[in-house]
Amino acid sequence: MKVMVMIKGTANSEAGELPSQALMTAMGNFNQQLVDAGIMESGEGLKPSSAGFRVRFSGDKRSVMQGPFVETNELIAGYWVWNVSSMDEALEWVKKCPNPMMVDSDIEIRPFYNMEDFAEVDSNGEISAQEDVLRETIAVQKSMQQTTLNNYLFFGGRCEEALNYYKQHIGAKIGMLMRFSDSPEPMPEGILAPGFENKVMHCEVTVGDSKIMASDGCGDGTTFSGFSLAITLATEQEAQKVFATLSDGGQVTMPLEPTFWSPLYGQLIDQFGVAWMVMLPEANNK
Repeated sequence: MKVMVMIKGTANSEAGELPSQALMTAMGNFNQQLVDAGIMESGEGLKPSSAGFRVRFSGDKRSVMQGPFVETNELIAGYWVWNVSSMDEALEWVKKCPNPMMVDSDIEIRPFYNMEDFAEVDSNGEISAQEDVLRETIAVQKSMQQTTLNNYLFFGGRCEEALNYYKQHIGAKIGMLMRFSDSPEPMPEGILAPGFENKVMHCEVTVGDSKIMASDGCGDGTTFSGFSLAITLATEQEAQKVFATLSDGGQVTMPLEPTFWSPLYGQLIDQFGVAWMVMLPEANNK
């Protein structure tokens, strides 16, 4: 069951009195125990109500009130969200908590509603289905916050020439650069055009605060041949999901599989004609 554990406000917390270093250390150790036990989803301290606002609803009218608010014992100074097996387990954890205030204080525990609690008013399940979609959307948004997206340019044999030009004229900084001859694994038979052995297989270029990836590609062209979007995911599960989603209705040009530069790497063209490179970071921990 999911519960919210609320640290009630005191006159001290409303005055903006900060906890001592000893109390901060003790609370940090307690939070570590919660994380190690696998029950803590989130937890934050709140500034005094003088930094907050209330919005009062009366019919179609809204009125805004600025803090501070006088009902100190009704205010919340901080909270956790826990996933526990029962209210008894939540109570046992709260009893282990250091006193979160420098004075006498209270901690309140309240369970969250589940959609099952609304079965009487959601007889056809439409609201529950909508909530499922929202939860999935939030989960995707949260996981994608760790995702990076870069342009990957293909110069058809003129990559090094382009790098030197951009370095001279727009201050580009060349980071890691690998030639096909540097590859620790041999290139598949027939994939590399004659004379491309010393061409750029992969490089990273920084212009201002933007990073661009580039390559000569494997062909024998002499002009700019296009680009891909290189998307780096945080976990194998996300990489598999994104690769499957983007390739639906499109074309897989390289299956998602381990390579010497990435635990998982694959290429595809989506149904809109956009080329993608999906990968995990080199130091990914599954």
